[in-house]
Amino acid sequence: MPDRSRPPECAVLPALRPAAWGAALLVLASGLTACSLLAVSGDRTPLGTPATVRPPKQVLLSATQTLDDTGGARVRTVEEGPAGRRTAAGTVVWGPRDAAELTVTDERGTGRLRSQDGTVDLGYEGAAPLRAERAEAESLDPRAVPGAGGYAGGWMTGLISNPGDSAHTMALAGRLASLGGEELAGTTVAHYQGSAPVAEYFAADQGLTPERLAVVLRYYRERGVTAIGYDVWIAPGDRLLRLRATAVGSAGTVVTTTDVSELGTGTESPAPAG
Repeated sequence: MPDRSRPPECAVLPALRPAAWGAALLVLASGLTACSLLAVSGDRTPLGTPATVRPPKQVLLSATQTLDDTGGARVRTVEEGPAGRRTAAGTVVWGPRDAAELTVTDERGTGRLRSQDGTVDLGYEGAAPLRAERAEAESLDPRAVPGAGGYAGGWMTGLISNPGDSAHTMALAGRLASLGGEELAGTTVAHYQGSAPVAEYFAADQGLTPERLAVVLRYYRERGVTAIGYDVWIAPGDRLLRLRATAVGSAGTVVTTTDVSELGTGTESPAPAG
């Protein structure tokens, strides 16, 4: 990966002939671009010393810890793939008392998903409400396959969990790179990208028991998915704004994008989804 950690130092330009100004301005612009990307990650370098950039793994771990410390957020998640498009939007709370309240839209229609006190309820207009223990939330997925060991790809589990958990797992298991700065949600953010073999990625998930890990690995193996790809966008102050997971399998590509906003929303109970 190219070393972007040493942008040109700032200096007073000497007197130049008119023909040389174009090249000088180009060099100056390159230095300003590098400095702006440093500002995205929150790093500051004293004048006269070489610039430094934190490794992507360090940035992701710091950002996921920052998100974890907030205790809650408003989220919007969109999944797109061969089976169609589905969405969820609302509030998720994590910590001593995990909770969530979201509006979901999928092949069943539009429903309300609520998680509280260890249970998950899902109701669609005109249909009987569905309920499951939090550990079995995957069984509520309309695409759940009977006999799959209670795992259906992680859609329902992800909706009611801290959205930074998956980025934390990628930071531990993946090979990460910085793609530079981009504009997102009205601010300049740093874009990081990584990937990891399925076995290594889920092995880094400390919340999976050996039995559950075996079920998850079988699920992806049967669908021809060998690696998980991740893109993460982080704003100044190590604020995670967006994460995107990509899984390429024998049936096609599934892309799941989650936007995170209003950090710390409702630390006691989730606010109604809007």
